[in-house]
Amino acid sequence: MVKNFPFYIKAPIILLGLVITVFILNILRDVLVPLAFATLIAILLNPLSNRLERKMPKVLSILITMIVAVLILFGLMYFLSSQIAHFFDNLDAMKQKFAEILNIAQQWLQQTFGISSQKQVEMLNDAAKGSKAVIGQTLSGVLGILSVIFLIPVYTFLIMFYKTLILNFLYEVFSEENKTKVGEILSETKAAIQSYIIGLLIETSIVAVMNSCALLILGVQNAILIGVIGAILNLLPYIGGIIAILLPVLMATLTTDGFTTQLLIIGAYALIQFIDNNFLVPKIVSSKVQINALISIIIVLLGAALWGVPGMFLSIPFIAVLKIIFDRIDGLKPWGKLLGDTIPTEHMGQIKRLRRRKPVLSDKT
Repeated sequence: MVKNFPFYIKAPIILLGLVITVFILNILRDVLVPLAFATLIAILLNPLSNRLERKMPKVLSILITMIVAVLILFGLMYFLSSQIAHFFDNLDAMKQKFAEILNIAQQWLQQTFGISSQKQVEMLNDAAKGSKAVIGQTLSGVLGILSVIFLIPVYTFLIMFYKTLILNFLYEVFSEENKTKVGEILSETKAAIQSYIIGLLIETSIVAVMNSCALLILGVQNAILIGVIGAILNLLPYIGGIIAILLPVLMATLTTDGFTTQLLIIGAYALIQFIDNNFLVPKIVSSKVQINALISIIIVLLGAALWGVPGMFLSIPFIAVLKIIFDRIDGLKPWGKLLGDTIPTEHMGQIKRLRRRKPVLSDKT
């Protein structure tokens, strides 16, 4: 019925639906963000839970699976905290060097662009307020900190415990003729998310090792901590890699003289990014759903605007699930193709012929 409506009627309806959806996602962010993370974690832990469930009760298998995950997380946090402790060893010297660099930068801006020191301080204060607003948006609400400590583990346990109930609901809510298609969507979604997350974990570990080794060779202080943080930032497509380079460059600027180390860091990180983008991601991540670069950047920025930093990390799995659904529904297949990275070639010949065709001039012209 909807297909028979003209485009100028369907477009406002679709736009209204998107506006309502975004409004609901923004209002319920304190509930939906931990629920989204818990869903991803439950899908990731599901294979181990299924193996344990063959030998023990369901509740016990889920608890053991979650305990293993928590122990791994605590081990990572302990490692990072030990590295952070070394970061403050030379904090006073870095503060002094930073003050000197800031003074030189202020003088250069005043001489080159005529911006007074007072105006520069005002601009820095405005930028700091904006950063605080982003951080406050990320941790806003009563459930901000509570979600990490309490809600995500509880959601994860309940999703894994009631997964059969949830799957049966998704099957029964659709008609008989669509159940096969629903099963295919659910199966592909689970496989895509599992391969995506596991691949990212392996890729992140390799990138962390390469970053840390490069920084250790170049003699950068806190090399392991900065290398691991850079690998975590690399989870954000395209944007995170750029931010990750700034951290070691800033550390080298604060702790060394000259610019040789900074240039070597940029060269080393460029090589690591090349290896990551051309070998690690295609071979290790190997997600069944490939999203093109344009959509990846746009969706990450939209996720940041909607849910802050958590939205940046959740945006790619979310759009991957949408692509699986779009590819399975006839009316939405063009949208699935738009999200993908396969460039069609069947219409290129028609476009070239249209470009070569010369306009026909009438006698009046």
